[in-house]
Amino acid sequence: MAASTTNLSPLSSHLSKPITNKPPFYLFPQTLLNPLSFRLKSLFRTHKPHCTVSSKNPIVDFFPANKPDPEPSFIPSFIDDDKLREECGVVGIFGDPEASRLCYLALHALQHRGQEGAGIVAVNNNVLQSVTGVGLVSDVFNETKLSQLPGEMAIGHVRYSTAGSSMLKNVQPFVAGYRFGSVGVAHNGNLVNYRTLRAMLEDNGSIFNTSSDTEVVLHLIAISKARPFFLRIVDACEKLEGAYSMVFVTEDKLVAVRDPYGFRPLVMGRRTNGAVVFASETCALDLIEATYEREVNPGEVLVVDKKDGVQSLCLLPHPEPKQCIFEHIYFALPNSVVFGRSVYESRHVFGEILATEAPVDCDVVIAVPDSGVVAALGYAAKAGVPFQQGLIRSHYVGRTFIEPSQKIRDFGVKLKLSPVRGVLDGKRVVVVDDSIVRGTTSSKIVRLIKEAGAKEVHMRIASPPIIGSCYYGVDTPSAEELISNRMSVEEIREFIGCDSLAFLPFDSLQKMLASDSQKFCYACFSGKYPVMPKEVKVKKVGDFLDDGLNGPMDSIDGGWVRGPKNIDVEKEIDPLYQQSKI
Repeated sequence: MAASTTNLSPLSSHLSKPITNKPPFYLFPQTLLNPLSFRLKSLFRTHKPHCTVSSKNPIVDFFPANKPDPEPSFIPSFIDDDKLREECGVVGIFGDPEASRLCYLALHALQHRGQEGAGIVAVNNNVLQSVTGVGLVSDVFNETKLSQLPGEMAIGHVRYSTAGSSMLKNVQPFVAGYRFGSVGVAHNGNLVNYRTLRAMLEDNGSIFNTSSDTEVVLHLIAISKARPFFLRIVDACEKLEGAYSMVFVTEDKLVAVRDPYGFRPLVMGRRTNGAVVFASETCALDLIEATYEREVNPGEVLVVDKKDGVQSLCLLPHPEPKQCIFEHIYFALPNSVVFGRSVYESRHVFGEILATEAPVDCDVVIAVPDSGVVAALGYAAKAGVPFQQGLIRSHYVGRTFIEPSQKIRDFGVKLKLSPVRGVLDGKRVVVVDDSIVRGTTSSKIVRLIKEAGAKEVHMRIASPPIIGSCYYGVDTPSAEELISNRMSVEEIREFIGCDSLAFLPFDSLQKMLASDSQKFCYACFSGKYPVMPKEVKVKKVGDFLDDGLNGPMDSIDGGWVRGPKNIDVEKEIDPLYQQSKI
């Protein structure tokens, strides 16, 4: 059962001086300005979701700190989950009397971007009120909770935990009070200079309540000398490195910000009553009947209030955009338009390319549901082979499940996927999936299909091999855990146990993107990073449990491997490119 909290959260930060000097900025009506025509001055980077302060920690309620971990028979179902995970989704709504309820619905549409926690902050009579909780959106919110969030302005957040367990303390939106009022923030992304900024702020007296990098942003806003408020956001963002798409709310304004590279998506729409909506994906706009207008441009700040409507501020001359290609491969829903492209059409073409460049004699094409379905449809259409549902996914498996005392092989995968013997028995089967990360789940899926009677199993992967970790808001294993970084395609095929294996060719992917090719980030495929990570660290999955309240400051790094001091990051990462064979 999800635990939640309603609160107002103070920010404990009183610094006497800003970290850097702020250049002048100019505000223009949106109708008179195309922000992309301005050249920006410095680079921004991405954040991670932060949290509202809470006095209650639901994790401790279930598993107290003085007791051991749950008994082995209580198996986390995500142990077998061999997918990359997007870290979160954000929503902002201005000018609708049902703002919090619309925010709740929009978060439902973005649930795929984070299932660990959810929260909403609404503004009523110049007071920011928040409800946050651990669990799915439907677990956290009910009629009683939503009734506590009146007002015409709200922001919301869904979170995926990347540094251990979900913790209420780290669930966003994060709310803080500072000398000129209150501010709430919801953040999608990851800061690559978080530790440097945090250390600098703490040296000046800041006190941090969470282990989330988003809290850094609030401290930077609090110490800024800029006026008015949105220039404080600009001032703070100047110091950030990485990827971020954020929505802020104050007593009278809604602000949306996207980093200069545009790593993570953020779109703007409008309802028929004039309400302005920001969301991570267009699928959220569709659910609440908001019409898509445009993307928030890289390096842009959009300010919405009653007096001036929507205004656009160009921050800094931004470089060429580096949008995350995995939004089209896996993260986004197929019915979304991301970075100006239909996700469904992209995935369908990926399947067509595989059928053209890696054909094989087969009787049936199936998908690993749900992320491989559209690419499998494209493969089947191009190959002229029927597509059928050879694997049925259970949508009712929670995060934990009690396993029988007698060990069942591939238990986690069998809970989620059931083979259809009538489709597979005696057939030569092509299985289409979106990616291979560690290869463990793929090998179990191949075994399931063969045990269901398949004569041959041919794996087709609708992305190039993943050889590098992501630093821009995606939960990625360390490089040594990535099977494509350690093995050739043939070695992976033997490990998985399939009869043939082919990945989407990298050059074909770029050719398909045509003139937009240079606007995407391919770091996970090439090891070439648009923003070099200054704090070299990569998550080691399953190594760290942080309840968000216990442990020393150093425990924040408990789930990460840090590179040696003075590491030459480019030298360390570049060999990945040589191994990619792309």
